[in-house]
Amino acid sequence: MREIVLDTETTGLDPAAGHRVVEVACLELMQHLPTGRTYRAYINPQRDMPDEAARIHGLTGEFLADKPVFADIAQEFEDFIGSATLVIHNAEFDLKFLNWELRRLGRPALESSRAVDTVALARRRFPGAQASLDALCRRFEIDNSARTFHGALLDCELLAEVYLELRGGRQPGLELDTARRSPRAAQQAERKQRPVRPHAASAEESEAHDTMLDGIKGPVWRR
Repeated sequence: MREIVLDTETTGLDPAAGHRVVEVACLELMQHLPTGRTYRAYINPQRDMPDEAARIHGLTGEFLADKPVFADIAQEFEDFIGSATLVIHNAEFDLKFLNWELRRLGRPALESSRAVDTVALARRRFPGAQASLDALCRRFEIDNSARTFHGALLDCELLAEVYLELRGGRQPGLELDTARRSPRAAQQAERKQRPVRPHAASAEESEAHDTMLDGIKGPVWRR
C-alpha cells in the first residue's frame, strides 16, 4: 500500500487573501513504513514574505527569489504523489493551498477523500489531548529537537513516525523481524527442541497394575 506523507509551508493562512505556497515536501511510505524516497521543492511565491510567516518556517523572500514558481514544479509534484493516499497533518489547510495553486493552472484539484488527516486520527485516539505535531512527538517519544523551524521535509519525517504510532506501533503485522526481536524473544526462538519423552508404562509398572486388577472383581480394564 503506497502512501505519501505531505506537508507545505506558506506565506500565510488563506490563499483567498493572496497567500501562496513556498515549500512542498513529500515522503513515500509502503505498508506505513518510509521507503527512503522523498520530494521537496522551494517555490517563489511572487509576493512578499510576511515577518510572522518567516518566523515560523525561516524562509525569506531573498531565499525564495531565485526558486521556481509553482507552475514549474506542478508536474513533477503530481508525478511523485501519483494516485497514492495522502497523509497530512491538518489536511484541510494543505489541500486548500495546493488546490488553489492547481486550479490557477487549470489542473484537477486533489480530492479530500484521498487524504488521511493525522489530526483527526489523534483526536479519535486521544480525546481531549493536544494534537499538534510537537505534542504527538512528545507523546510517542519521537525526537523533534531539530524542529527549530517548521520545515516541510522535516515535518514529513516526523509525521511519518507519528503516523506509524497512530496506526498501531513500530512493528506492524504479525511477523516479527528477527533482527528487531528483543534478546528474550530471540533466546526463546533459538531454543532447541527436546527429544520426546517416553510415555509407555515400564515392565514394573505393568506388573503392579496387573496385581491391582487381580484384587478387583470384573475390572473394566480386562474386558
